[in-house]
Order: sequence, then C-alpha cells, then structure tokens
Amino acid sequence: MAKLFGNLHLVLAVGLVFAIAVMMAFAPSATVDANSVLRWLHLFFGVLWIGLLYYLNFVQVPTMPKIPAELKKGVTGYIAPNVFFFFRYGALLTVLTGLAIAFIAGYGHQALTFSGEGNVNLIGLGMWLAIIMFLNVWLIIWPAQKKILGIVEASDEEKAKAAPRALIASRTNLLLSLPMFYTMVSANLG
Repeated sequence: MAKLFGNLHLVLAVGLVFAIAVMMAFAPSATVDANSVLRWLHLFFGVLWIGLLYYLNFVQVPTMPKIPAELKKGVTGYIAPNVFFFFRYGALLTVLTGLAIAFIAGYGHQALTFSGEGNVNLIGLGMWLAIIMFLNVWLIIWPAQKKILGIVEASDEEKAKAAPRALIASRTNLLLSLPMFYTMVSANLG
C-alpha cells in the first residue's frame, strides 16, 4: 500500500482506471459521451484550479509573513513554483473544457454573447467570469509571481511592485469565484 500511495502518478492512474470502470458499469443509466467526459474533466480541472486559488488566499499568503526568513525559501523555491504550475494549467484546462462543453452542446455562442434566454445567459455570465479569472492568472498573477519567486530576473523594486498586483488579481479571482460557482450550479444545462 505504501508503494501505491507514495506514488502520485500511480494513484492518479488507478483513480482513472477506477473512474472508467464506474463509467462503464453505470453506462446504461448514465450516458458516457463527449459531454459527460468533458463535464467530468471540467470539474476535475476546476477543483484543481479553484482549490489552489483558495489554498493561496486562505493559507499560503496569510501564513508567509509568519514564516521565519530562513524557512521562506522552502516555500518560494520549492512549493510555490509547483503550486503555480498546477494553478495556471488548471485554469487553462478548466476554461478549455468549459468552452468545449458549451460549443458541443450548441449553446456556446449564445452564452458568450448573452443572446440566449434564462439559463443560457446565466451560464454565459459564469463563462465570462471564468475567462476573466483565467486571464488574471495568465496575464497578471503568473508574470508577477515569476518575478516574486525569482523565476525571472527582477530588481527588488520590480518585485515590490509585482506583489500587490498579484494579490489584487488573486483576490479578484477569489471574489469572482463565488458568483461564478452560483452560475454553474444554477444554470443546469444538459
């Protein structure tokens, strides 16, 4: 058991095989098609992305000032770069799978242009909130964090300017995540 649970990739592979087995076992009552697989992946990537957003805002950022200076390098040099890798690619894959779901189901254009009715416009709002959040991750948070973490060369002044910019974008995403979740669970588009 220690070999299984000590290996992240093996756990993910076993989980994937188990998920496929569940899909096949329940295929007669729960259709397995592109829509259902994309929704499953959308949920997985979304949990990864927003889970890390909440980790950063609720745990890492508030805790960093309390960490002794000699220990901060452990976070900034090892943990944070990995967090930001999964954070930004979770964002990318969440948005891509969400857009794929909407366009395959035939409501993508109406949702993004708010030219549908009711729930289509509601999910359109959620899609735009997610796109804004995604853009914050890739265009503001990640470039700032590369400076802050020393992944790219930056002066102390540049790092000092990058920190509040990253924090504001991250807190904006935290704020937007709440209405975005509401739109997702309330639209109920099949």
